[in-house]
Amino acid sequence: MSGSGQEVIGQRGAGALVVIPTFNERENLPLIVGRLLDAMSDVHVLVVDDSSPDGTGDVADQLAADDAAGRVHVMHRTAKDGLGKAYLAGFAWGLDRDYRVIVEMDADGSHAPEQLHRLFDEINAGADLVIGSRYVPGGALVNWPKRREVLSKGANTYARLALGSKIKDITAGYRAFRREVLEKIGLDQVDSAGYCFQIDLAWRTMQAGFVIREVPITFTERAIGESKMDGGVIAESFLKVARWGIEGRTARFRR
Repeated sequence: MSGSGQEVIGQRGAGALVVIPTFNERENLPLIVGRLLDAMSDVHVLVVDDSSPDGTGDVADQLAADDAAGRVHVMHRTAKDGLGKAYLAGFAWGLDRDYRVIVEMDADGSHAPEQLHRLFDEINAGADLVIGSRYVPGGALVNWPKRREVLSKGANTYARLALGSKIKDITAGYRAFRREVLEKIGLDQVDSAGYCFQIDLAWRTMQAGFVIREVPITFTERAIGESKMDGGVIAESFLKVARWGIEGRTARFRR
């Protein structure tokens, strides 16, 4: 299964929605939204804020009010229940409004909006899911602590081996989906968070037979604020990936 190869996103981002989940990102959010709209002037943005106590939601509302073109939208959620749930809410919002491509992007500046065109180019070339990868030729890490790099590379190696995947950066959070993928892969059954959410969606996309490609990006460690990653998310990823790998091999053996 694959896309038609016909252009689905205009050169300036027309037809695409970028979902940006936030929790305590009031300083970072205006910077990343400004860069994004400068890089892709027709793209739309949905900020999904989990009731940030630092007032990020108010900042998002002001960004939307100040954008005369109506490109910035805001969703306020009443609970902080994880990155995965925030993205799922954003995906549902975008699908209801007929966006052709939906993008995941962090609010902290680690994903360069200036490189978003690389993901869009591959979507227009026929890919169904495009992952902005740190670990393919041309990918790079800037100012990332060595401990985080080792953890990330280890998680990706473990996931590749467990799932039989060829994706180099299956935990990456900078990615673009054709709407057909999100409609097909059973989002109502996803209950994963963090690293595991990204692996989960890529695994479902693989299982459904869609075309997945990776493009190199430069990942830059956040300059403002703190990472939201914790040990519980890592443990969840380890256990779920092991289960998916066993289930996948069992299914292949039965066939």
